[in-house]
Amino acid sequence: MRAWFLAAIDRWKAFFHWIWRGDGARTPWIRRIAATIFAFLVPIPILLILLFRFLPIPATPQIVIGLLSGDDVHYRWVGADEISPFLGRAVIGAEDQKFCSHHGFDWQSIDKAIRKHQRHPRRVLHGASTISQQTARTIFLVPARSWVRKGMEAYLTVLIEALWPKKRILTAYLNLVDLGHGNFGAEAAAENYFHKPAAALSAHEAARLAAILPNPDGWRAVAPGPYVAARTDTLIFHMAEVARDRLDSCVR
Repeated sequence: MRAWFLAAIDRWKAFFHWIWRGDGARTPWIRRIAATIFAFLVPIPILLILLFRFLPIPATPQIVIGLLSGDDVHYRWVGADEISPFLGRAVIGAEDQKFCSHHGFDWQSIDKAIRKHQRHPRRVLHGASTISQQTARTIFLVPARSWVRKGMEAYLTVLIEALWPKKRILTAYLNLVDLGHGNFGAEAAAENYFHKPAAALSAHEAARLAAILPNPDGWRAVAPGPYVAARTDTLIFHMAEVARDRLDSCVR
């Protein structure tokens, strides 16, 4: 057994030497580039997703960009049992009512968003991302719009849905989502907006946070304008539907 293991290691060493060094006569740049792209697309994301299934996520690209820019950034990871269940219901009601039943993509919403974009091609395509998709792009991708980024987002969504339970996906989303003015995640937003921990958020406060998700820097969770106030009332109704219809059954 030991001899077989050592032989396998030698074969892998020879394989990697061939990829990176070639025959020594010239540098195999094409193989190096292909190997680097493969590493960033397959083993590295899979390893990180497996680690983050159990460990707190230390930061996101958006958080890092904010810190490097000198912005006032607030972020602290908390466990699923340290976030009010009202907030989970609020974001499911606001962002993704099929969260527990889909496998990463809401194809009906995607089709509806594409048809809307075809009617109004100058408008930005939005409204089709699930919580799983938003979690994938928040963890790994910079905040920019492109078809390449959409493709990477889809790929990472498939990995996250395959390797994480739904409860972990929602916990990561609630911890990492941009809630405006440098507040990332439920704990930072609850502390800065309502002066309490995320575990103590009321149904109304949770609905307020979910209401500002589409425009967190432009809309206010505290002393909201008429639109956010009306949206909050609508989300409280949706939260009751989520609880009644057990649309959050996968995270209870």
